[in-house]
Amino acid sequence: MTLVPIMWTIWGVIVASMLLLHVYRGSLEKNEDDQIFLDDSFDHERAAQMAIVAKVQKVELPLRIAKWLALAMTLVVIVYYIRDIMLQLNIIH
Repeated sequence: MTLVPIMWTIWGVIVASMLLLHVYRGSLEKNEDDQIFLDDSFDHERAAQMAIVAKVQKVELPLRIAKWLALAMTLVVIVYYIRDIMLQLNIIH
């Protein structure tokens, strides 16, 4: 098996996981409210909002890692094809 299908498969898995993490974070954030609870009678809502914030913060690190991996893998793909073009044109040997 050649390098190209493996390279594109790895890139696709990384980008798909990044997109899934974005969608998951977006679904969590749509339930998040920007409000201040001044009264103690709203403690249950404050607790629910704090749980949402905690889940969003948990997703942030894997999402950041997935973004960096996608960037790195994109650079690998670009460098591979630039090298291939240079080999085809006999610029490098």
